Parts: sequence; C-alpha cells; structure tokens
Amino acid sequence: PAFHELVVNARVAGVMCAYNAYAGQPCCGSDRLMIKILRNDWRFSGYATSDCGAIDDFWQRHKTDSTAEDAAANAVLHGTDVECGNITYKSLVKAVKDGKLSERDLDVSLKRLFTIRFRLGMFDRVEMVKYAQIPITALESKPHKDHALKMAKESIVLLRNENNLLPLSRSIKKIALLGPNADNANTQLGNYNGQPSVVITVLQGLKDKLGNSTEIFYSRGTNFVDTTHPEFSKLIDSVKDADVLIYVGGISPRLEGEEMRVSQQGFSGGDRTTIALPAVQTIFLKALKETGKPVIFVMMTGSAISIPWEAENIRAILNAWYGGQAAGQAVADVLFGDYNPSGRLPVTFYKSDNDLPPFDDYSMANRTYRYFKGDALYPFGFGMSYTNFKYSNLKLSKPAINKNESVQAQVMVTNVGKYWGDEVVQLYMTHEGISYAPLFALKSFKRITLEPGASRTVSFNITTDLLTLIDSNGRPVFNPGKVKIIVGGSSPGKRSEELGSKRTEAILALK
Repeated sequence: PAFHELVVNARVAGVMCAYNAYAGQPCCGSDRLMIKILRNDWRFSGYATSDCGAIDDFWQRHKTDSTAEDAAANAVLHGTDVECGNITYKSLVKAVKDGKLSERDLDVSLKRLFTIRFRLGMFDRVEMVKYAQIPITALESKPHKDHALKMAKESIVLLRNENNLLPLSRSIKKIALLGPNADNANTQLGNYNGQPSVVITVLQGLKDKLGNSTEIFYSRGTNFVDTTHPEFSKLIDSVKDADVLIYVGGISPRLEGEEMRVSQQGFSGGDRTTIALPAVQTIFLKALKETGKPVIFVMMTGSAISIPWEAENIRAILNAWYGGQAAGQAVADVLFGDYNPSGRLPVTFYKSDNDLPPFDDYSMANRTYRYFKGDALYPFGFGMSYTNFKYSNLKLSKPAINKNESVQAQVMVTNVGKYWGDEVVQLYMTHEGISYAPLFALKSFKRITLEPGASRTVSFNITTDLLTLIDSNGRPVFNPGKVKIIVGGSSPGKRSEELGSKRTEAILALK
C-alpha cells in the first residue's frame, strides 16, 4: 500500500529497485515487480534506477545471468533505465551488437532519462532553474540546524524508566559517561550522509548542558564487539564515586549496512547474523549494575536490537538511533528533561532471534508487527514519556458504511501527568474473521502537544483505501464485515498493555 500510494497517487518521478532477488529473479529484473506491477498495473512512466551495484549482482552473485551483457540486457528489458554502478551497463553496446536487445529498447530508457533531466532544468539557462538559485548560505543555516535538532529529539524513544530515574537533576555532581558511542560522530551520522562542520556527540552535549557544575568522567569502556573477554575491574573501580553511570552503546553503521567488508561476531558483509546486543556490552552493563549506582543505557542503532537482560535490569533505556549532527544535544536534552521524549518505534524489537521467521520464507506468517503472534520485547509504535496520557470517548460519525464511503473517528486525549509533552496518537484496524488479514495494522497517526491537564480531540478520516485489504493474490479487496478501530499510544496487544500503553476501541461495520 505504501509503494502504491507513492507511485500511483503521489506520482513520484523515479523508483529504485533493490539488490535482492524475489521469487528467483533479481528485483531489477523481476517480471512481477518491474513489469506487471510497476509498469502495467500502476502505469508508472518515470525512470527506474538500480541500487548501486545491483546489476553487477545479476551475474556476479545471483548467477541468474552468465555474462555482463546478459545482465545488462535483462535489466534494461525489465525497465531498469539507469545503473548505479560503473561496470555492467558499459557492456550494452556489445549486447546490442550481439542481438540481446535493440537500439529501440535502449531508446525507451533514454527517453525516460532525458525527460527527467529536462524537468530538472539541466538544459536550461541557470537563471531559469529554481534549484540553481539556492544560495550557499543555506547550508548549515540556523533553520537547518534547528531542524536537525528537532528531528533528533523527536526520534528518541524512551523504552524504560524504572521509578522515574529520568529526567536527571542538574544537581548531580559527577557523571560517568562510558561506551563506544559516547563520543562517536561517525556513528551518529549513519551512512549516505553529508559531512556537517560540527557534530555534537553525547559527550559534547553533556558538557554544553552542564558546564563546570558537573564533573564528567569519560571512557570508551568497551568496543562494539569483543571476543577476548576483557577485564573491566579497574574501570569499574574508577566510576564508583559517580552519581549516575551512562553507557552509550548499541551498534554502528560501520558494522551494519549494504554489501560491506565486515566480518565480526554478529555481523557479516553488512548483514546482521543476530539481533542480539553484542555480548561484551551486556557483560559490561552487568558490571556497571553491580556498583549499585543508577545505570542509564543509551542505544544507537539503525535496526532493532534484542536486549532482554537490559530490559529487566537497567533502570532507564533510551534508543537514540543514528541521530545525526545534533544527536548529542538531543540526548542531553532528554536526559535532563529539557525535552520530553516522544519517539515511537517504527519496527518491532523482538526478544531474540527465535522470534524471527526464516529469511527465505516469503509468507507473512509471524513476520512484522502485523502478523507476529508472540510477545515482543518492545512492540511496534511503543515509546514512553515523562508524562501520562489518557484516551477516552472514541466516537465514529456513523456505525456502518458502504464501499466508497468514509467515516470520521474522534478521540479525546488528555495529559494526566505533570510534564508537557507530545503524544503520537496511532490508529490501528483489525478485520475480524478474515484469515489473511493482519492481526492489526497502523493506518494513520498524528503528533499532538499537550500541557499538563490539557485535553484535545483528535480526528481521523477513515476512507475506503484504509479499509481495503490485500488478498493472497495481491489484489485489493473490500470485505463486508466488522472492523475494530483501535486508537492509542502504541500498537495493540498484551505487551503494550504491560508496558503501560493506553488505548480505546470501537466497532465499524462494512456493508
């Protein structure tokens, strides 16, 4: 549905096809994906580009084509107009000479590619092109820096806050800041990134926040991965006089990514061979807990991490992702209460690898939050706040609708806590009695800001598109029956309730 919305309704100009294979064909050479769905069913007339090196994979890794010429012809004939790479499409001249495709086939792609270049103004005078009028002063301007900080803050997810350890008091005299991501600009920037002139790490963010009033002891403490059984006793002794211990760990874009030359425990070629937090970090966190001092775990990651021990034993856990140039300031703002965390998980954090279905199983059984029947460690859509929100009075503008009708859903959200804060109001649907329907699916969400004691009515317009299911043949269908409308602060389920998430429900009849 998301890709359909972008291609058909938003009318994007370009689409990128992926590295991997689907149903025995590389995605950039897939009959079903590139021709049937994209070009024929969705009438996409824009250009398609490969992911970088994906056409090389046809003959170098997938082995679906024996030569570069075969791979290049295969990709072009499937509508991949341009290769992100510098090897395989250079063989297209020979492929044409050998009769593997025609110049007319190439012209189809050339027309698409030159059309987008004309639209971008690449053949017009500079003064005619709006994109060329952006001044160099726009780079790192104050609005852009402010936006970087806003994104970093709003994305931070508070996963655990036992006995309201957070926010911290500024009267703290000494902090021990530890971990491989505590002063790591490279991790914060992720990959496929620009290079800002200033990157505020967590160490720098805390220094800027606290000045000379609080002593900060810093040590890397551990590597991301370590199989040598390191000795931590001396370091642990040096932090026992700190008021709070903050460990900034997780993983790194130098470990997870695309086709990388990485081979370490838990990581292979950019892929993760386990979702578990590297063992050395859990060992170190256990040693920190033994000090008896409050321990805060700040994770940086680009994907879900399994942290079952930490979820039971570390008093406060923040997930800061790869938060960009202002991530350190954002983390400091959250730790000390200058910003109330409001991020929500866009993926499920599972308990262990055992919760994941086989990678080569294309069925949706037990896959993603929509079909997962187990109990997640931290569910999709979950995230805590320093305040509490109450949901009430969910009302539908009509109890039943026909196809092509819409209905309004309204819910009252109240801040019943002591802090101002943002709440991400999420609307889910469950189709009752339909075997292939998701257990529940997120259909809309809205972020609102409420002062303590304040209430707000939040409205959602539920259209036929939101009520449509995709059947086992990939076709959209509108099924008469009952649909449960669920509005709350996380995805529905027992685990969300255990973690304190609130929700309210109503039934809509489809005729």
